Amino acid sequence: MLKPALFAGWQKLSTRIVGLLLSFLAIALTVIGSTLLLSWQLEGSAAAINVAGSLRMDSYRLALLTTQMDAPAGRQAVSEQLGRMERTLDLLRRGDPQRPLFLPPTAAIRTVFAEVQQQWRLELSSQVRNALAAGGLDPADKSMVQQRTERFVEHVDLLVQRIERDSENRTFWLRASQLLLLALALLGTISIIYLLFDMIVAPVTRLQGGIERMRERDFSVRLPVDSNDEFGALAHGFNQMADKLQDSYSNLERRVQLKTAELEHQNRELALLYDSASFLQQTQSAEAMCKGFLQRISDYFSADGGSVRILDPNRGNLHMLVHQGISEELVESERCLKVGDCLCGEAVVSKLAVIHDLRRKDDRHTLKCHREGFATISIFHIFAQRQYLGFFNLHFRTPTVFSAAQTALLETLGQLLGTAIENLRLQGRDRELAVSEERNLVAQGLHDSIAQGLNFLNLQVQMLEQSLQRQRLDEVESIVPALRAGVEESYQDVRELLHNFRTRLQEGNLVSSLETVVDKFQRQSGIAVDFEADSDGAPFPREHQLQLLFIVQEALSNVRKHAAATQVWLRLKDEQDFTLSIRDNGHGFDPAALASLGEAHVGLNIMRERAQRIDAQLHLTSAPGAGTEVLLRLPRAQRRAA
Repeated sequence: MLKPALFAGWQKLSTRIVGLLLSFLAIALTVIGSTLLLSWQLEGSAAAINVAGSLRMDSYRLALLTTQMDAPAGRQAVSEQLGRMERTLDLLRRGDPQRPLFLPPTAAIRTVFAEVQQQWRLELSSQVRNALAAGGLDPADKSMVQQRTERFVEHVDLLVQRIERDSENRTFWLRASQLLLLALALLGTISIIYLLFDMIVAPVTRLQGGIERMRERDFSVRLPVDSNDEFGALAHGFNQMADKLQDSYSNLERRVQLKTAELEHQNRELALLYDSASFLQQTQSAEAMCKGFLQRISDYFSADGGSVRILDPNRGNLHMLVHQGISEELVESERCLKVGDCLCGEAVVSKLAVIHDLRRKDDRHTLKCHREGFATISIFHIFAQRQYLGFFNLHFRTPTVFSAAQTALLETLGQLLGTAIENLRLQGRDRELAVSEERNLVAQGLHDSIAQGLNFLNLQVQMLEQSLQRQRLDEVESIVPALRAGVEESYQDVRELLHNFRTRLQEGNLVSSLETVVDKFQRQSGIAVDFEADSDGAPFPREHQLQLLFIVQEALSNVRKHAAATQVWLRLKDEQDFTLSIRDNGHGFDPAALASLGEAHVGLNIMRERAQRIDAQLHLTSAPGAGTEVLLRLPRAQRRAA
């Protein structure tokens, strides 16, 4: 396992380049090191030649000085010369790496140097030292010293010759090393250029050529994969890319057609969703809504028939609301299904979309849908906020299969239809609640005006009947004007109630509607009204504006009935907070006395209920002889814009 891993690592381009450069570097360092070593050795040998050559001069000087040992100065000079030559020989023996100075490490040179040392120590040096000890030399000894000096110099000459011959050899190898270094430099440069061209330049050139051909839309180009390095992987990737591009361009037209068909299909789905959502938002009856919905999905899916059924959760019945493409006989027989009956009723239990292939049903001959000629029946459910409302069918005379996307689309359409049906129901409940609340206010208004007036007339009629029984004509004459006044008052109350009930917002805004109410009040009552309005805030919803209009009408009606006022001030300030003030200069009343009436004062309670409907605050301020002010305030946190 180790060898393949190493081989795979060596196949990498970076590893090969680094290995090649390190190899050349190692060879170059070896040659340079050997050259430096040879230079260092030659320098040491040259210094050794100089030192060894000085021994010859020192030997002749020593021989000359031995002839002068009769005098003390001569003996001193001989002694110093001996020491100098001893030090020179010791230097040659030990060498000096710092100079550098050393004898070449060859056996021949070492042998000759040993003979020089031996001749010096046993012959020349010992004889001179003996002469120093004896105080001088006789003529025979001088001749002996002269002979030994000659032999010593001959050995030194031989040593110098051996060192020079060794230096010549090392000089030869030094020059050979330098020539080798030069050859390696030339060979290495040529080799590196060739290898880099083979490993980098040639693959890059092939890759560039392939890219150029591909740029010209020649997708048949392929690069040779002749290595396992990075360029080999790059060439392999280029070939794969060329394969995919060639396949893509060859199949581009087909893919464009497929994508275009897919986009057209999605656009048709979006158009169906948008058209259905827009249609279901229109104000219409449930039958018209379901009929239009069924028509749209039937046209989209080319269905031969269909129906929409609504669930009655109390009785467990499924009522057919609308239908198309099915016979009247089938409609009459299945106008009302029970949950769990037939295929459609069974689907209600699971509340899952079901597509039935009637050809595969064992009991298909007993199914009315199959006798009608339908081959496929689909059932999709109608939901609104997880509340089950019913389902709709699509009938097909040819076998039909729905994809997952089509099933999801039909389920989404079922939710849209369910939301629209639930909105219709909520709107009906809102209208019913609004009518109920308005009837309550009408009843309170009738009780506050007509009922009290009729009660007064009933009492007067009873008093009239008693007076007639007692033949008290004077009492009858006093009762009849009161009856006439009561009838007139009741008539005016009825007219005012009818006027209030028929009040509608005019086209425009709240201020223009209030101006109309104020003008009519001034004409009917003769009471002057000073009306000022500053309306810069966001418009109210129409139902809120109508409640505000009713509150103003009720307040003006109370002024006409009870205040005996000659002037009314109406102020409207609509900015971020809304305030409405109705103030008169009538005789006023005691608020404590009014509070003791409780719910008996229906008019004030009606105004308060209308104010609560729009989350407003109603305050009543009055005092005997100081008039009355009705103040309505709606903070910006509670107001809603239209």
